[in-house]
Amino acid sequence: MSLFDEVDVLRRLPLFSRIDAAQLKLIAFTSERLTFNDGQTLCVEGEPGDSAFVLLSGAADVVVDTPDGAMHVSTLGPGESVGEIAILCDVPRTATVRAVGEVEALRIGKDRFLQLLRELPDLAAALVAELARRLAATTGKLREATASANDKDPS
Repeated sequence: MSLFDEVDVLRRLPLFSRIDAAQLKLIAFTSERLTFNDGQTLCVEGEPGDSAFVLLSGAADVVVDTPDGAMHVSTLGPGESVGEIAILCDVPRTATVRAVGEVEALRIGKDRFLQLLRELPDLAAALVAELARRLAATTGKLREATASANDKDPS
Protein backbone atom coordinates (compact mmCIF):
# COMPACT_ATOMS: atom_id res chain seq x y z
CA MET A 1 0.00 0.00 0.00
CA SER A 2 1.39 3.38 -1.00
CA LEU A 3 1.36 6.65 0.89
CA PHE A 4 -1.50 7.78 -1.38
CA ASP A 5 -3.50 4.65 -0.48
CA GLU A 6 -2.94 5.36 3.20
CA VAL A 7 -4.13 8.95 2.71
CA ASP A 8 -7.24 7.62 0.98
CA VAL A 9 -8.00 5.33 3.93
CA LEU A 10 -7.52 8.22 6.37
CA ARG A 11 -9.77 10.49 4.27
CA ARG A 12 -12.61 7.94 4.49
CA LEU A 13 -12.46 7.88 8.29
CA PRO A 14 -15.06 10.21 9.85
CA LEU A 15 -12.29 11.29 12.21
CA PHE A 16 -10.13 12.63 9.36
CA SER A 17 -12.75 13.44 6.70
CA ARG A 18 -12.49 17.22 7.09
CA ILE A 19 -8.69 17.33 7.12
CA ASP A 20 -6.98 18.64 3.97
CA ALA A 21 -4.86 16.36 1.78
CA ALA A 22 -1.53 17.89 2.84
CA GLN A 23 -2.26 17.23 6.52
CA LEU A 24 -3.42 13.68 5.74
CA LYS A 25 -0.15 13.02 3.88
CA LEU A 26 1.75 14.32 6.88
CA ILE A 27 -0.24 12.07 9.24
CA ALA A 28 0.39 9.03 7.03
CA PHE A 29 4.06 9.88 6.53
CA THR A 30 4.74 10.39 10.25
CA SER A 31 2.83 7.27 11.29
CA GLU A 32 4.43 3.86 11.68
CA ARG A 33 3.12 1.16 9.34
CA LEU A 34 2.79 -2.21 11.08
CA THR A 35 1.71 -5.71 10.07
CA PHE A 36 0.09 -8.03 12.60
CA ASN A 37 -0.42 -11.74 12.04
CA ASP A 38 -3.52 -13.68 13.09
CA GLY A 39 -3.92 -13.57 16.87
CA GLN A 40 -1.30 -10.88 17.50
CA THR A 41 -2.35 -7.98 19.71
CA LEU A 42 -2.34 -4.38 18.59
CA CYS A 43 -2.87 -3.25 22.18
CA VAL A 44 -3.64 -4.86 25.53
CA GLU A 45 -6.28 -3.82 28.05
CA GLY A 46 -4.70 -2.20 31.10
CA GLU A 47 -1.46 -1.16 29.39
CA PRO A 48 -0.57 2.52 28.98
CA GLY A 49 -1.96 4.09 25.82
CA ASP A 50 0.92 5.47 23.78
CA SER A 51 -0.67 5.39 20.32
CA ALA A 52 -3.80 5.09 18.23
CA PHE A 53 -4.20 2.68 15.31
CA VAL A 54 -5.93 3.01 11.95
CA LEU A 55 -6.63 -0.30 10.22
CA LEU A 56 -5.56 -0.24 6.58
CA SER A 57 -6.52 -3.83 5.83
CA GLY A 58 -7.80 -6.89 7.64
CA ALA A 59 -9.94 -7.15 10.77
CA ALA A 60 -9.34 -6.99 14.50
CA ASP A 61 -11.47 -8.08 17.46
CA VAL A 62 -11.99 -5.73 20.40
CA VAL A 63 -12.26 -7.69 23.65
CA VAL A 64 -12.68 -6.61 27.28
CA ASP A 65 -12.06 -8.60 30.43
CA THR A 66 -15.11 -9.25 32.62
CA PRO A 67 -15.57 -11.29 35.81
CA ASP A 68 -17.04 -14.02 33.57
CA GLY A 69 -14.11 -13.96 31.15
CA ALA A 70 -13.32 -12.17 27.92
CA MET A 71 -16.23 -10.45 26.19
CA HIS A 72 -16.15 -9.62 22.47
CA VAL A 73 -17.20 -5.99 22.03
CA SER A 74 -16.79 -5.46 18.30
CA THR A 75 -14.80 -6.26 15.20
CA LEU A 76 -12.95 -3.47 13.44
CA GLY A 77 -12.32 -3.38 9.72
CA PRO A 78 -10.31 -1.33 7.25
CA GLY A 79 -10.66 2.39 7.79
CA GLU A 80 -11.57 2.13 11.47
CA SER A 81 -9.52 3.47 14.34
CA VAL A 82 -8.87 2.43 17.91
CA GLY A 83 -6.81 3.67 20.86
CA GLU A 84 -7.81 7.31 21.00
CA ILE A 85 -9.38 7.11 24.48
CA ALA A 86 -6.19 5.97 26.21
CA ILE A 87 -4.25 8.78 24.53
CA LEU A 88 -6.76 11.52 25.33
CA CYS A 89 -7.55 10.59 28.89
CA ASP A 90 -4.08 9.35 29.83
CA VAL A 91 -5.64 6.16 31.18
CA PRO A 92 -4.76 2.52 30.59
CA ARG A 93 -6.14 0.84 27.46
CA THR A 94 -9.82 0.03 27.89
CA ALA A 95 -9.74 -3.10 25.70
CA THR A 96 -7.50 -5.62 24.01
CA VAL A 97 -7.43 -5.49 20.22
CA ARG A 98 -6.36 -8.68 18.44
CA ALA A 99 -5.77 -9.31 14.72
CA VAL A 100 -8.12 -11.66 12.91
CA GLY A 101 -5.98 -12.84 10.02
CA GLU A 102 -3.32 -10.47 8.74
CA VAL A 103 -3.80 -6.80 9.61
CA GLU A 104 -1.99 -3.77 8.30
CA ALA A 105 -2.31 -0.67 10.46
CA LEU A 106 -0.95 2.81 10.90
CA ARG A 107 0.27 3.54 14.40
CA ILE A 108 -0.05 7.22 15.32
CA GLY A 109 2.04 8.06 18.37
CA LYS A 110 0.54 9.90 21.31
CA ASP A 111 2.62 13.07 20.94
CA ARG A 112 1.81 13.35 17.23
CA PHE A 113 -1.89 12.67 17.82
CA LEU A 114 -2.14 15.33 20.54
CA GLN A 115 -0.25 17.79 18.35
CA LEU A 116 -2.76 17.16 15.54
CA LEU A 117 -5.66 17.86 17.90
CA ARG A 118 -4.10 21.17 18.93
CA GLU A 119 -3.45 22.22 15.33
CA LEU A 120 -6.68 20.98 13.72
CA PRO A 121 -9.93 22.02 15.45
CA ASP A 122 -11.95 20.02 12.89
CA LEU A 123 -10.11 16.87 13.97
CA ALA A 124 -10.87 17.57 17.64
CA ALA A 125 -14.58 18.08 16.84
CA ALA A 126 -14.69 14.90 14.75
CA LEU A 127 -12.98 12.96 17.54
CA VAL A 128 -15.55 14.10 20.10
CA ALA A 129 -18.36 13.02 17.76
CA GLU A 130 -16.75 9.62 17.11
CA LEU A 131 -16.16 8.95 20.81
CA ALA A 132 -19.75 9.92 21.60
CA ARG A 133 -20.97 7.50 18.92
CA ARG A 134 -18.82 4.72 20.40
CA LEU A 135 -20.06 5.47 23.92
CA ALA A 136 -23.67 5.23 22.73
CA ALA A 137 -22.97 1.92 20.98
CA THR A 138 -21.18 0.49 24.01
CA THR A 139 -23.97 1.63 26.33
CA GLY A 140 -26.49 -0.11 24.06
CA LYS A 141 -24.48 -3.35 24.11
CA LEU A 142 -24.15 -3.15 27.89
CA ARG A 143 -27.89 -2.64 28.19
CA GLU A 144 -28.51 -5.71 25.98
CA ALA A 145 -26.03 -7.82 27.94
CA THR A 146 -27.62 -6.78 31.25
CA ALA A 147 -31.12 -7.59 29.97
CA SER A 148 -29.91 -10.96 28.68
CA ALA A 149 -28.26 -11.76 32.01
CA ASN A 150 -31.41 -10.78 33.89
CA ASP A 151 -33.52 -13.03 31.62
CA LYS A 152 -31.24 -15.98 32.50
CA ASP A 153 -31.29 -15.28 36.27
CA PRO A 154 -33.80 -17.72 37.84
CA SER A 155 -34.31 -15.63 41.01
